[in-house]
Amino acid sequence: MRLTSLLTLGAATAALATAPLMADAHMEAKPHGDHGEHGHHMADDGHVPMYAEDLLAAYYAKLRHRVDLPVAPANVSLAPETVLTRIAFGSCNHQLRPQDFWGVIADHNPDLFLFIGDNNYGDQGWDGDAGLTTLREAYGVQAATPELAAFRAEVPMMITWDDHDYGFNDGGASFAYRGWAEQIYETFWDASPEVRARPGVYESRMFGPEGQRTQIIMLDTRFFRSDLETMDYTLDRAPLGPYQPSGDASKTMLGKAQWEWLEQELAKPADLRILVSSIQVITDAHDYESWEALPLERERLYTMLANRAESGLVMLSGDRHAGGVYTDVTPETKGERMWELTSSSLNYSFSSTERNTAREPDDKRISDFISEENFGLVEIDWSARTMTLSLRGAGSVRDGSGAGDVRVTRRIEW
Repeated sequence: MRLTSLLTLGAATAALATAPLMADAHMEAKPHGDHGEHGHHMADDGHVPMYAEDLLAAYYAKLRHRVDLPVAPANVSLAPETVLTRIAFGSCNHQLRPQDFWGVIADHNPDLFLFIGDNNYGDQGWDGDAGLTTLREAYGVQAATPELAAFRAEVPMMITWDDHDYGFNDGGASFAYRGWAEQIYETFWDASPEVRARPGVYESRMFGPEGQRTQIIMLDTRFFRSDLETMDYTLDRAPLGPYQPSGDASKTMLGKAQWEWLEQELAKPADLRILVSSIQVITDAHDYESWEALPLERERLYTMLANRAESGLVMLSGDRHAGGVYTDVTPETKGERMWELTSSSLNYSFSSTERNTAREPDDKRISDFISEENFGLVEIDWSARTMTLSLRGAGSVRDGSGAGDVRVTRRIEW
């Protein structure tokens, strides 16, 4: 069968996978046909439930042997004993836009770079084919990007995804092609054996000796996430997103397995923890994707963080095409002040700081809403037990953000 016919068949198969056959948003599904704890239990009437992933499994098994998945340029490794003092991060990189920001970040000599989602925009132009052609093409562009190759040869990276490099705008567990998207992701980024062995792309690593031990936790807010609840459109509603908080206790952000894993990770000894969520955690100021959309899950996260083994903590996020410093204290945090630094975008800004700050007032954000292209930096002073959080200009001549200019800075103790 020709490849084009195979792709057409995949799209046709997916079209048959209507609502009852879509990937179940509450399912702890393994990709490619293994539905984890749900299994294929026969009902009393003899009915065996089917999912879109079941119908597509044979298609993907053939497709995998007929297409070459792109692979990222080689990345330098980071020894576990390394004491981290400077961690850079960023989100929202359009693969077809200028990539000069990689050199700007490298000039700041980070020990580690965290690529925290929307690492490409492979969903743009997608026509619904099950082969996720535009996603594979976007990764292909990145594979041939010399600036990325030079950066990865110099700076170690850890990665997670968000919706656009997941393959579907605002997508979650009901994205029927998520298993194939995961294969594309894991192949490109040369995911660790631990990540490849389980559904989703969440990961945690420890660096440094006792007394200077940093734990990096990269969450997956896509693969398991329940569908969000949308609000009715009204003419007088501010244009700040379509979603509303849900009180449905059955909805999940991370899924059962990832929640259990996170609790275990937070019990491990560490001096400082950096928790990465591709979407924002603290803010309540907008109705786009954020943890506010699933408030019971956010309360669960805060409770789990408050009960962690003793350590410092900062959260990092992206997604918004703007960034800032956020803080909050809630009953679930047991009096601890939570801190979050959002950095976005690396090369895909939409507005100005002045306009976005006025458009989105937020009593939990203690900075302007920085909209020019930027990356984040976490600088650790181990002797003083302090962190300096900052947003730096990504160096674009298009928006005047300036190469490495400090746009926001905040020093916090732990």
